[in-house]
Amino acid sequence: MEAAIEISGLSKVYASGHKALDGIDLEIRRGEIFALLGPNGAGKTTLIGIVCGLIRKSAGTVKVFGHDNVTSALQARKLVGLVPQELATDAFETVFDTVSFSRGLFGKPPAPAFVEKVLSDLSLADKRKSKIMTLSGGMKRRVMIAKALSHEPTVLFLDEPTAGVDVELRRDMWNVVRRLKAEGVTIILTTHYIDEAEEMADRVGIIDKGKLVLVEEKRDLMQKLGKKRLTLELAAPLAALPDELARFDLQLSADGSELVYSYDTRGERTGITALLSSLAAAGVRFRDLRTAESSLEEIFVSLTGRQQ
Repeated sequence: MEAAIEISGLSKVYASGHKALDGIDLEIRRGEIFALLGPNGAGKTTLIGIVCGLIRKSAGTVKVFGHDNVTSALQARKLVGLVPQELATDAFETVFDTVSFSRGLFGKPPAPAFVEKVLSDLSLADKRKSKIMTLSGGMKRRVMIAKALSHEPTVLFLDEPTAGVDVELRRDMWNVVRRLKAEGVTIILTTHYIDEAEEMADRVGIIDKGKLVLVEEKRDLMQKLGKKRLTLELAAPLAALPDELARFDLQLSADGSELVYSYDTRGERTGITALLSSLAAAGVRFRDLRTAESSLEEIFVSLTGRQQ
């Protein structure tokens, strides 16, 4: 599959000596949704800033559809749209004018009908003549997204696009993302809502302390690193685990009412049959049982040791 973005040996060291990125190698495929996850300060925003030509790299190369983003900066930048974390808009301009102006900055001819469509997709049509300064924070976020889409980019970076916004905007945003993906746009997103990455992404990259911890197909990651849990609701609370059950990977809830058994779905045997037999032999009875799989968030924490 054609590469939309090729990153090789990318490093960034700031004047303070802080190494924000350390030898990043990454290829992002055309038309995929790639979720870049990492704790605060891991290097996500620095990586995006370098690809978009906003931050100067210390070493390495970045190519956007074959265009080096330094030696062919103009060609590369025209292909990229960015929705940054920070809200930065012209307060005294109208919504329609600021989005149209952004399109012109990339050398695109006026296209009022296209701008109107973008505004409509983001539920901004009724605000088209409103000045930015009169909008709520959520509406300003929508304008930032519209500006990023104004020049019809083939690569779209979404840096925490739904942080601190309402549920309606999150829904609208992901509907737009699905449509863009269907049209062949490559989308790279960072998010603190790991459930969004779990739902939307084709592949997941995890970055920590400036290094890529892994890059994996989401479904493969969930299968390889995810575990299943069997939760047993006990008929009577236990004060402690019987010795006969010590060989199993069991956790007893604080109130002693539940036992949780974790097992690897890839193993030839889950051990559930042996567990149930041992429970019966130890005189431990249960009223109900249920199973659940590890979430992407749990996998993230297991790899980095930190919450997002």
